[in-house]
Amino acid sequence: MSDNNITNQPKKRALSCIQPSGTPTLGNYLGALKNWVAMQEEFDCVYAIADLHAITVRQEPAKLRRQIHEAFALLLAIGLDPEKSVLFIQAQVPEHAQLSWLLSCHTQFGELSRMTQFKDKSARHADNVNAGLFTYPVLMASDILLYQPDYVPVGADQKQHLEIARDIAVRFNGIYGDVFKVPEPYIPKTGARVMSLQDPTKKMSKSDENINGFISMLDDRDTIIRKFKRAVTDSEACVRVAPEKPGVSNLIGIYSAVTGKTEAEIEREFEGKGYGDFKLAVGETVADTLDPIRASFERYIADKAYLEELYHKGADSAERLARKTYFKAMKKVGYVL
Repeated sequence: MSDNNITNQPKKRALSCIQPSGTPTLGNYLGALKNWVAMQEEFDCVYAIADLHAITVRQEPAKLRRQIHEAFALLLAIGLDPEKSVLFIQAQVPEHAQLSWLLSCHTQFGELSRMTQFKDKSARHADNVNAGLFTYPVLMASDILLYQPDYVPVGADQKQHLEIARDIAVRFNGIYGDVFKVPEPYIPKTGARVMSLQDPTKKMSKSDENINGFISMLDDRDTIIRKFKRAVTDSEACVRVAPEKPGVSNLIGIYSAVTGKTEAEIEREFEGKGYGDFKLAVGETVADTLDPIRASFERYIADKAYLEELYHKGADSAERLARKTYFKAMKKVGYVL
């Protein structure tokens, strides 16, 4: 009986969102998206394309629409399964924006003014420091709290956003009673921090002005191998991890994340071999990993009707969960529904 009780226990819920801001990089895949696929087996997962967040920066409507479709297709292509997870487009679930107003009225100006990403983005987009840029951490809190998740996977650049979401939840619960689950950060068991191929002191980024610095998840095989062949290394011609060898260490980290081999195993594999052999092996292994994802993406993006069917189903599933939380919060505040 005890075994059955353990088996029948509901899974913990985890939530993650990604903005439709262009094709993710190899760093995004190895550092986060690859883990999303694995998490489907362990958790009850909710995944969203966070398109409402995209317009804090001016967008070209046709391009934004295309990028939303592409982001959804890519999540399917990496292996997210709509039968196992709730996968949807944020703007198709109106409770995100609606709860955001409620939470805005329970968030302090000082809290938002201390957010480092607001300061950074204000500096980069000085001609468009809009109110949405200031308040989008509240929308992010809404994204999270609507689905009552137990865990939210976070990277170093997102910790502050989860912290303010937790603070808002605790404050709201303190005033109105038990409404929101206060989620915990989830640190994946595995995950790679992938650096630029041209400047290994910087994180790999799709906004890098040097296109050889990053691998796009939809790069073709020849492009991937060519970029790895051009990757910055050093003059020692020895494949080993060391602080003074950031370029080689980065390539070893990528190779390890893709193959599952340890650093020591990789160092032995390439002992006595030059960087040419090593770079080619890394490039071919990464291409082998991304090739089927790109092929699957092309099938999904070509079938607009099927894609539309999936994201509408996902939005219906998400809204059933979101509406329950939203109505509970509204009633607690005193609204007549």
